Amino acid sequence: MQIEISQIANLPSHFGMFKVQSFKEGKKEHLVIFKEPFGDILNVRIHSECLTGDALGSLKCDCGDQLAASLKYIYENTGMVIYLRQEGRNIGLLNKINAYSLQDKGYDTIEANHQLGFKADERTYEIVDFILKHYGIKKINLLTNNPQKLMGLKCVEVVKRVPIIIKSNKYNEKYLKVKQEKMGHMLDD
Repeated sequence: MQIEISQIANLPSHFGMFKVQSFKEGKKEHLVIFKEPFGDILNVRIHSECLTGDALGSLKCDCGDQLAASLKYIYENTGMVIYLRQEGRNIGLLNKINAYSLQDKGYDTIEANHQLGFKADERTYEIVDFILKHYGIKKINLLTNNPQKLMGLKCVEVVKRVPIIIKSNKYNEKYLKVKQEKMGHMLDD
């Protein structure tokens, strides 16, 4: 795996002052947003890109709210958000919008992905291992509800899972129920 790594820069944000660094993996450019000092156990959120939720405020998912809650948590407790360019569970924006169209016709998120020829979740986490090794991190508290992220990391010890519970709305209730019932997401404290 050949990775190009940027310099570190300051990132003032609505959540506070962070540092940022980019890791280019092929055509994908991932971002690490962090606040020091790092302790022996680092708070980490692995967040996959969701243009519609993160940037446009979509109510069909909980992604934007999870990102905001994670940045707030990291600012208050130090740590990092690893922002992965894996749009739509790594099926890409065009296919994600096609999946949205199928969801509008009654399919759930998993069924829509299957109709398009994809697995329920196409994401991988090898780059996360690379990033954590780059920073010399060996133990983390992982901010997640997703059991795949807990199992997907090979180079670190996950000391604790920190849940990110987001209140549902009428547009994402079914989505969250599918994540919990079909994908094993832990949506309770």
